[in-house]
Amino acid sequence: SYRSAAKQENAAFKDLSAARGQAFYSAKRGDLACASCHSDSPKANGKHAKTGKDILPLAPAANAQRFTHVAKVEKWFGRNCKDVLSRACTAQEKGDFIAYVLSVK
Repeated sequence: SYRSAAKQENAAFKDLSAARGQAFYSAKRGDLACASCHSDSPKANGKHAKTGKDILPLAPAANAQRFTHVAKVEKWFGRNCKDVLSRACTAQEKGDFIAYVLSVK
């Protein structure tokens, strides 16, 4: 669904990219990146940067429950994109991100 939405958002969109997703995951914006809480590897446990709460791995290869419920995925993208980017993520950013974590074995 993110592929279709990205095409609607941007007529020049070609396809989702795990490489772009990896760059997005690691890129610092201010003092935060996705990896700030989720660790450098999506296969590893993370820890919330502010609360210290443990976070289970993002990669479905290490946590079979990840990305299985659309409503949960959208809830966490909404919250985390706002925290890290100070805005909503685009459909392409979401799709690239998921392509990356799905590629992690």
